[in-house]
Amino acid sequence: MRNRFRGRFGSDAELANRPDHALVGVVRIPELQQSPARAIGRRVLWACLALFFTSVVVWLDREGYRDAQNSELSYLDALYYSAVTLSTTGYGDITPISPFARFINIIIITPLRVLFLIVLIGTTLEVLTERSRQALKIQRWRNSVRNHTVVIGYGTKGRTAVDAMRGDGIKPSEIVVVDSDPTVLESAASNGLVTVRGDATKSDVLRLAGVAHAASIVVATSRDDTAVLATLTAREINPRAKIVASIRESENTHLMRQSGANSVVVSSETAGRLLGIATMTPSVVEVIEDLLTPDAGYAIAEREVDPTETGGSPAHTRDIVLGVVRNGVLHRVDDSEVEQIEVGDRLLYVRKSPGDD
Repeated sequence: MRNRFRGRFGSDAELANRPDHALVGVVRIPELQQSPARAIGRRVLWACLALFFTSVVVWLDREGYRDAQNSELSYLDALYYSAVTLSTTGYGDITPISPFARFINIIIITPLRVLFLIVLIGTTLEVLTERSRQALKIQRWRNSVRNHTVVIGYGTKGRTAVDAMRGDGIKPSEIVVVDSDPTVLESAASNGLVTVRGDATKSDVLRLAGVAHAASIVVATSRDDTAVLATLTAREINPRAKIVASIRESENTHLMRQSGANSVVVSSETAGRLLGIATMTPSVVEVIEDLLTPDAGYAIAEREVDPTETGGSPAHTRDIVLGVVRNGVLHRVDDSEVEQIEVGDRLLYVRKSPGDD
């Protein structure tokens, strides 16, 4: 069986063992956004610091320098020498001799030279070093990514799942999106998410996304067969992660469970139930949508039991408790097995969204 899946999914080491520079274009780490003026300003600042440091070094060793007039160098001379040297101007047949002419060179001509170098050479170097910077960022990310969430598929379901997670306080840097469509990956990257381009049914792609170290995995593909294969592959790589999968047809639920999914959401049936409820009691649908939207109103959340709540009834806590999670199993709040809250339980409750505080 393992050999069959290995043949279907490809070699485990095909991507995971590639050098970091070979993954540029496959893995994308989001860039910190900053204005062009700020980027150029930082370059100008570093250029000024370099000029100042060089001038101090030259001035401290001024006995070793002489100008065309064979006189001892002043600090202005040292600054001038540093400016023309760092700007690669050199010495020509026209050389400023008077202090005023050299002062003009420093405050007017040299800044123009530095600006030229920043715009021309700096921009060229940035393009040339972009691949190296991305490789370094990928290396750092691969060495540090742990306990994150991997979202397989960034269509409507995947984007909505990410929005819900971010609404619950999960940082974008803790979410990795896996998809084969460059267009949707561009959208995910623009939202600050790490992206991996490839087929999520292949184990090497999921390993590259850090599935082996992920805390949870969301399977939100557009096809049920793809969801089953992706879930099976993810579970083989990480037996401990919480896997939540979405499928279209309820008849595939048992396949998802057998593949290793902890929770299965049937999108077509869920939408159908809401449509049916809306025909009779549309207000109920509004409440459900409110509970499923963490940015405003109320939301369903899970928390640890407070020590003061131990031994009490779930109905007598400070929150509206919907269920109790004990040993990984969810019990309804009226279940006799959870009449008393125990240490280690987790409460499923209704909380006020942060956006309304």
